[in-house]
Amino acid sequence: MEKNGEKEFPAFPYKPYSIQLDFMKFLYESLDRGGISLLESPTGTGKTLSMICSALQWLVDRKKLEGLENLGECNDNVDNDEPDWMRNFVPNKEPERKNLIHKKKIESRSKEKGDVVRDLHSLGVKEKKSDDSEAINVKVKTGVDEVDDAIFLLEEYDSDAENGRKSKRKNGEAEDFLLSGEEEEEEVDGLGEEEVETRLKVYFCSRTHSQLSQFMKELRKTKFATELRVVCLASRKNFCINEEVLKLGNSTRVNERCLELQKYKKKGTSKLKKLVSGKRVRCKSSSSGCSMLRRRKIEDFKNEIIQKTEALDIEDLVRMGRNLEGCPYYVSRRMLPTADLVVLPYQSLLSKSSRESLGLNIKDSVIIIDEAHNLADTLISMYDAKITVPQLNQLQSHLDGYFQRFRNLLGPGNRRYLQTLTTLTRAFSQFLSAGNKFANRTDPVCNNTEEITSTSESTMTINEVLYALHIDDINPVKLLQYMKESNIIHKVSGYGEKAATSRIVGEGKAISEGESAISGFRALTDMLSSLINNDSDGKIIVSTPTQTCNGLEGGYIKYVMLTGEKMFSEVVDQAHAIILAGGTLQPIEETKERLFPSIQLHQLPFFSCGHIIPSENILPIAVKHGPSGQSFDFSFKNRSSPTMIEELGLMLCNLVSVVPEGVVVFFSSFDYESRVYDAWKASGILSRISKKKQIFREPRKSTDVEAVLREYKQTIDDLAVNCPTSCNGAILLAVVGGKISEGINFSDGAGRCIVMVGLPYPSPSDVELMERVKHIEGLGRTIPSNNPVCGETGFHVLKRCKGKGKEYYDNLCMKAVNQSIGRAIRHRNDYAAILLVDARYASDSTKRGFSHSTEKLPKWIKNQLVPTVPNYGEVHRLLHQFFKFHKKEGIQRVNNITG
Repeated sequence: MEKNGEKEFPAFPYKPYSIQLDFMKFLYESLDRGGISLLESPTGTGKTLSMICSALQWLVDRKKLEGLENLGECNDNVDNDEPDWMRNFVPNKEPERKNLIHKKKIESRSKEKGDVVRDLHSLGVKEKKSDDSEAINVKVKTGVDEVDDAIFLLEEYDSDAENGRKSKRKNGEAEDFLLSGEEEEEEVDGLGEEEVETRLKVYFCSRTHSQLSQFMKELRKTKFATELRVVCLASRKNFCINEEVLKLGNSTRVNERCLELQKYKKKGTSKLKKLVSGKRVRCKSSSSGCSMLRRRKIEDFKNEIIQKTEALDIEDLVRMGRNLEGCPYYVSRRMLPTADLVVLPYQSLLSKSSRESLGLNIKDSVIIIDEAHNLADTLISMYDAKITVPQLNQLQSHLDGYFQRFRNLLGPGNRRYLQTLTTLTRAFSQFLSAGNKFANRTDPVCNNTEEITSTSESTMTINEVLYALHIDDINPVKLLQYMKESNIIHKVSGYGEKAATSRIVGEGKAISEGESAISGFRALTDMLSSLINNDSDGKIIVSTPTQTCNGLEGGYIKYVMLTGEKMFSEVVDQAHAIILAGGTLQPIEETKERLFPSIQLHQLPFFSCGHIIPSENILPIAVKHGPSGQSFDFSFKNRSSPTMIEELGLMLCNLVSVVPEGVVVFFSSFDYESRVYDAWKASGILSRISKKKQIFREPRKSTDVEAVLREYKQTIDDLAVNCPTSCNGAILLAVVGGKISEGINFSDGAGRCIVMVGLPYPSPSDVELMERVKHIEGLGRTIPSNNPVCGETGFHVLKRCKGKGKEYYDNLCMKAVNQSIGRAIRHRNDYAAILLVDARYASDSTKRGFSHSTEKLPKWIKNQLVPTVPNYGEVHRLLHQFFKFHKKEGIQRVNNITG
């Protein structure tokens, strides 16, 4: 919308600051232009609200321009894991067509039943009819017990068959086909094939569930929450309302169980259930599957959402789902075709398989990725693959047991692929076992037995692994296709788990909850997929099992993707515009090089604004010396020295006496924080600090962080109201890269001073990181690969890096710094001091080069930085002056409000 030639954003609920107006204009122009743009706006400047008002105003204007005011429907996208009736059901179709389809369906089922019965007779299995349904129940005797092994028998498979890979004839398929079925669950085949006009959409992505919830809160402040159709997508775990499934805990098991329940529903499978009494009963279709997926409930749920006048977030959908007993996960997906705005985790959009599964059509759409500072690493890690020794052992056991049981009943196609899978898993296992022996022998080239025995990781290319394992003649594409189409994962896993359970129960032992065999198959599938990549796209890390007092433990094979350009280009090529936004995007060179290197830096539209706070509300200082004059050097070599740890403690003893309320101290790792904490406790420094501020520590378990933060902030609030003479607040010892440094805001008294201890460079011992550094530097195969155990250490690699690899490593450090110190300052009247404690931060601003660490700080901090001070006494004086000034300002503001 324009007024007097100026772009206006009437949906913005307040009078925007000038930097907010500039941000919205730049974003609007970027969407007009299309392509990739980067926008950086410090946390606390209203970035999210500005994005909403600009992007959605552009969407409304564009729809008017193109005559799309009447919001239409778009084509339902087919996905493989959505229940069949939901994929195929489209309302308002002519009754004649329904009747015709239903008639064909009955005929097809009758024929299918006949095929199955004939096949079962050929196996020597008799058909048994039940009074309540025409179900085929198969009993195969093994010893004393009767078990339904035949339901695990694979269909015939012909890899050369046309129109799909599976043979149409069933070979021993003995699942229960309930022909009568429930009308409510009736599938309607052949519908949903008519294409309709695809809608122009805006996709808003962020990393975490809490960030998406915050976006929805900001959206509700605008008129767009009621004028546009908004859909929130989330994981099954976040959306699931089936209490039995939720008890499984982790996301992988929840996903597997959800898909398994749909399989029971679609196939009409019967299922053994163990009762409290110890007896087992067979449940028919009416009690298997997930009741939340019934068509009537899903449609009622969808209609209820349509009647709502405002956008619903994830919590709203879960609450409604519980009341209506309908699945929020699948209802949200059913709402996708009519959505104007889709809010989702950016992993769901960036992964090609996730896009296809969800049915996301990003053609000519707008994609906004918030919190994009770690986008490259997140995107690349989504294509990593890893399989462990326990998973390989379980797979090998299940495959061997399955083949032993069914070898005489399987067709040649299934036998061939089963043998291939067995060969593959055995090759991986033997390779890890052989690798362990190799890693622990003395190599004459290294001439360093101690280094070899302590090292268990080596890196190889895809081709090197294929030749080493003698599996270079296996076609991974065909094998993956077989695993996808044959249902072998569920068949082998199901039989293996049933056999294991029967064996455990027979031995009188308790059944323990171990890792699902399906998880192992998924890991194997991911590894096979990685073998299809180009040899230069990634590396394979082999971590051999370690000898412990409990025997061999650990061990895995992991594929590490090194470049994200190809995956990101798939999104870029389809979308109209992509916006990368964040509070601290700088330095942007690394993101550009790893995701879109073909674009020159000067051609990349980049917006970065200052903060809304006045310059006097922030005091960043590079602290070179401690109170006793000791120079601070927290490099890896010196950071653990008793002198350095003591000097840091003395500085904090001084700091807590001058800084009011809350102080947050960031360390480079949990191990280093623990070492410092123990040293301070032994020396008495902790007791000195605690006389002024109560001490809190970031827990290693992320689930415990919220409770610690709540107590930390509550302590500060309580002391502000009823302050004892000795104690003036709290201090929180946190870790760079932990949960506190990434997504927690310390506004007002919670973060009056942020202390960054040293430069938190990533560990050079991280094999994956060093492979990425070498790839970016372009070292490639110049590193000797004939002796992976004795290859260069991380320190040697870094010494050889003089260009992009070194810049990438430096940028990782400064990105972590920027994320951590950006936790403070949340609004215009907020204020905080930031201390960068290390001599390497200090510099003469007139001589400082572009590569200096402080040049990579956010502009709003860099412009106010005190680059060097003669001694710690000057730091203390500046802090005293800063907080004295703001104490007076605070009193004056209170007087103005009350007066």
